[in-house]
Amino acid sequence: MIILPADFDFVCDCGREHKVSIQKIVIENDCLCRLGEHLADLGITGKTCAVYDTNTYSAKGMNRPETDYQIILHAANLHADEKGVDQLLKELPDDVNILIAVGSGTIHDITRYCAAERNCVFVSAPTAASVDGFASSVAAMTWKDFKVTMPAVAPALILADISVISQAPSFLSVSGVGDILGKYICLADWKIARILTGEYYCEGIAGLMKDAVNEVMNCINDLKTGKISAFEKLTYGLLLSGVAMQLSGNSRPASGAEHHISHFIELGIIGNSHALHGEKVGVGTLLCARKYHELYERKTIKAIPDLHYPLTKEYLQPVFGDLSDSVLAENKNDVLTDVKPEVLEEKWEEIRTIISEIPTYEHLLKILESINAKTSLTDLGIEETNLAAIFEFSPYVRSRLTLLRVSKLLD
Repeated sequence: MIILPADFDFVCDCGREHKVSIQKIVIENDCLCRLGEHLADLGITGKTCAVYDTNTYSAKGMNRPETDYQIILHAANLHADEKGVDQLLKELPDDVNILIAVGSGTIHDITRYCAAERNCVFVSAPTAASVDGFASSVAAMTWKDFKVTMPAVAPALILADISVISQAPSFLSVSGVGDILGKYICLADWKIARILTGEYYCEGIAGLMKDAVNEVMNCINDLKTGKISAFEKLTYGLLLSGVAMQLSGNSRPASGAEHHISHFIELGIIGNSHALHGEKVGVGTLLCARKYHELYERKTIKAIPDLHYPLTKEYLQPVFGDLSDSVLAENKNDVLTDVKPEVLEEKWEEIRTIISEIPTYEHLLKILESINAKTSLTDLGIEETNLAAIFEFSPYVRSRLTLLRVSKLLD
């Protein structure tokens, strides 16, 4: 399967013209072996450097593209942070024009950030269908111990080698499913934000995200049996999600309260979880689905001013500790202040309709259990006693309106 920019360039009813900077997406067996051919087809020339970690470089069935240079970063304690960036920049030859990330989300975020720093063409080569960020134009980084989204560069070319992806450990594909299931929550959050504050919302982009979810839901059973076509559908769905983020110019179509829960856990302040990003998003999705459907049961509401506004360091310190200043900076303009209590009460029935379209906790649990996914905080290595703190404080890791954040206004 080859996808070109024309497949996503459209003027839609939202009034904006959407474009992607990706010039070509290839989802085929052994496409990594034809890197030079695809670059030439796009007229991209120069010195190439492939970036791996030690696990990916020696992975079963790995097709290593032919490049001028290759850099292999040690997988142990490798993170998408300033240390990972410094390590790659120190090893990167000065004459490199094209950087190819061959591996996971971590390798991609480090490499795409460095590509922006060095003004290089960026090529994405995912080796597992584990996350939806491969097509993104931003890097999800942990900078000075705080989870942030950093400006980076979108891939000019994506080579999703199915012969490699299909041989990756099964838990990586399970992580990808978890990341996609989160779209049920984030799309509801996005639509609710539009209703309450007039935030920009695009039905066309939301529709693309729904297509991504449907692609993945249609391949769940075949994933369990290792069918090649299932890996193609999962990879396509994940890449569609990344394209949607490019079309909107931010991560709003793909990240809501379920991702905020994942980011909160990733800060390490309530325990050290070694689960993958998509695994945490999957659990976050279950928690939000249960919470949101509980809110749905409230046929009438009374909205009150947020008890924790304005945010103070004294309120955040017991939970966020040294990260409190970063959280305060992120929430300098608190999105909750844009929500008028009277509007929330007036629009509640409309919000309940949106909630009703989210699959129930029980339905999502059945899907995740069927692929042996992690389904609880305990599975992530986090004590269940942290649930209340997760619901209360995770909305503050991003200044983005979600129903979980809005629930702070409900009596």
